[in-house]
Amino acid sequence: MAIPASLQKGLALPVICAPMFIVSNPDLVIAQCKGGLIGSFPALNARPKEALDEWLTRIKTALADDPNAAPFAVNQIIHQSNERLEHDMALCVKHQVPLIITSLRAPDAIVPHVHAYGGQVFHDVISVRHAEKALEAGVDGLILVCTGAGGHAGMLSPFALVGEIRKFYAGPIALSGAITNGSAVLAAQAMGADFAYIGTRFIATKEANAVEGYKQAIVDSAAVDVVYTPYFTGVHGNYLKKSIVASGLDPDNLPDKDKTSMDFGGAATAKAWKDIWGAGQGVGTIDDVPSTAELIARMKEEYRAAKTALCSNPF
Repeated sequence: MAIPASLQKGLALPVICAPMFIVSNPDLVIAQCKGGLIGSFPALNARPKEALDEWLTRIKTALADDPNAAPFAVNQIIHQSNERLEHDMALCVKHQVPLIITSLRAPDAIVPHVHAYGGQVFHDVISVRHAEKALEAGVDGLILVCTGAGGHAGMLSPFALVGEIRKFYAGPIALSGAITNGSAVLAAQAMGADFAYIGTRFIATKEANAVEGYKQAIVDSAAVDVVYTPYFTGVHGNYLKKSIVASGLDPDNLPDKDKTSMDFGGAATAKAWKDIWGAGQGVGTIDDVPSTAELIARMKEEYRAAKTALCSNPF
């Protein structure tokens, strides 16, 4: 496996929990890390921006005395609409966040600052071209956001994208796209990834900062209820049909938008993620709203059972 030594401490399963706008909060991150998974949150979730220092302090303090806790990560959106980027990165450097997850543009200006304190940078990609640009910027790992992933997602099959990137890259890969249980984590490894990257499954947990209607909609939905559209942020993403209808829109007749309309961190984006609920195609395998600890314990058992069954298969 290509998991960096700095990210192996306390890791019980090869899982990075995806940073989810609005949903990921310190309670969720702490529970994820204490369960042995790498927890994460978008820096933009801490509002006002001064709250980010408090969030980082709280998370570090909660994990400091737990020898079984995994590291945590912070997501940074690299886009001109993110006016907080410089402020938020300065705090991440101050707190020496173990893993920085970057999205959209290649993190050329961020990588040197993170490497200076010994941190790692993983970058979201949806294509080989994006992966190549990220590697040129010096990132330490790639997060392959494939078809079926919640929120902003690509259109390529994980079989295609992992296979093509493994032709030229042997470093850490996290795989995203409808992964909701322990057997799918094992499948991601078998496919050639080092980590599974899981988001939607953690929305339907007690600690997640999501309204009960959102959590219940995930439990009640199936893959057919997920709509893939650029309408809400200017970038293609997956959203629950029920929330689109509730907002008075026709999910089958949403106009296109291009990337010039992107607005990360502004009022439009907040409305998109607050009222229009992101979710991946794995919703059909989610049937309850447990605590994060209960969910992780279940995933560990599912992973072990799947591994045992696979190893006992004569083929």
